[in-house]
Amino acid sequence: MKDLKVGVVIPAGGIGKRFGSDKPKQFLEINGMPILQLTIQKFQTCDAIDFIVVVSHTDFVEETQKLVYQNQFTKVKSIVVGGEHRQDSVWNGIKEILKFSVDIILIHDGVRPFVTNKLILDIINATEEYDAAVPGLAPKDTIKISDDNGFLVETPYRRLLYAVQTPQGFKTDLIVKAYEKAFYDKFYGTDDASLVEKLRRKVKLVNGDYNNIKITTVEDLNNR
Repeated sequence: MKDLKVGVVIPAGGIGKRFGSDKPKQFLEINGMPILQLTIQKFQTCDAIDFIVVVSHTDFVEETQKLVYQNQFTKVKSIVVGGEHRQDSVWNGIKEILKFSVDIILIHDGVRPFVTNKLILDIINATEEYDAAVPGLAPKDTIKISDDNGFLVETPYRRLLYAVQTPQGFKTDLIVKAYEKAFYDKFYGTDDASLVEKLRRKVKLVNGDYNNIKITTVEDLNNR
């Protein structure tokens, strides 16, 4: 792993509409520190990470630059502007990090600040071996499928179901090919791994972390 160059793309381009806040949730604080600061710090302090690219909404590039400068995040090489959808934003980040000739690209949500060093290394190691890897957790509750009218129609076999997290890791040539094919097909996936799955390539599942939550609701923030 030490001979591989690893880059991280951190999409942080939300503007907080669904969160109901005056500012994007990535700039809200946990224990006195902005969520995005906590997230970047996890990769800044990981010895296996070489380069970081942060993707920002155009209205918050300056604030993101200030956060990076004040915290001396030296591995952050670029801050790029996002696109209309998350997939567009991540692609902008991927194109930027390609300038640094990385072998592996990790993609991690900017508002998922509790990722551990162990999980980052687990994903890098699995990506090195299998070309693509994501962290996942078996659901604790029974999962149901409903119809459009809100009635239950099916109970899938829980043992085969997983809630997927980030960071998701990919060999560089594979994720570039997956994104190019997705845009060619006008396909927008719910995560990055789904684009690789469309290439009929296998993605290795790695044990996730129940603490590695994505800050999505006010309750997520208040519980911290």
